[in-house]
Amino acid sequence: MAQATAANLELIDQLTASRVYDLGTSYEMDMPVHPAHPPYIFTLQRRHGDTFRPGGYSSSNELIVMCGHTGTHIDSLAHVSEHGQLFGGVDASCNQQGGRGMKSIGVETIEPVVRRGVLLDVAGAEGVDVLPPDYGADAKTLQGVAQAQGVEIRAGDCVLVRTGWMRHWGDPPAYLAESEGQPGVNADAAEWLVERGIFMGGSDTAAFEQVIPGAAMPVHLIFLARNGIHILEMADLETLAADGVYEFGFVLSPLKLVGATGSPVRPLALV
Repeated sequence: MAQATAANLELIDQLTASRVYDLGTSYEMDMPVHPAHPPYIFTLQRRHGDTFRPGGYSSSNELIVMCGHTGTHIDSLAHVSEHGQLFGGVDASCNQQGGRGMKSIGVETIEPVVRRGVLLDVAGAEGVDVLPPDYGADAKTLQGVAQAQGVEIRAGDCVLVRTGWMRHWGDPPAYLAESEGQPGVNADAAEWLVERGIFMGGSDTAAFEQVIPGAAMPVHLIFLARNGIHILEMADLETLAADGVYEFGFVLSPLKLVGATGSPVRPLALV
């Protein structure tokens, strides 16, 4: 049996002593769900008292119906196509297997994420609790926030952009803002992040990028279809921002939903 090295023991001690920030949302009926996705449905399939085993034993369990893009979730590279092509030149139509999902680059192919995380608190930098729905963060915006916070964006990072939109979570119509739009990064900011070689971009909104009602979604194309960069959406970044935590260990693991285009996750920031 392999012996634990001094470095391994030190790492274990550091992890044990770390403060853990939970960046995931709760899953419950009537939660905000993107209008393009089916609703979240939860019901007790079997209740205590329905059946018994010897000794008074009884159990309860639930039935859950949901899309892979519900609550805090990660997009796989099979989620978005451009002119019929997924990332890497994969033909989107040929990659679909109906009830069996995607043949390749489904969410089960995303390895557990253990990387450096960076928070860019754009709302905080603008001196507001919540950015207005028409706010688009460009490359200059992200550069300025990073400089003000004293952080550098490095290759392989998971970069999380706070808009403050999570404060609308308890009001689904306000959070989804179908007629008003949502704040987020625009194409210019996305290209700047691509140049820095990030692994994943994420935010506290339903779509990560700036949403203009009726308009295209260029950031999803830039990240997923063209550059193979994952997207995390609906992350709760409020406590990180309140504590001024801008750099952290970032841990996230998608469910192995074979053929799925997304997966619910519970990301953690370790400090």
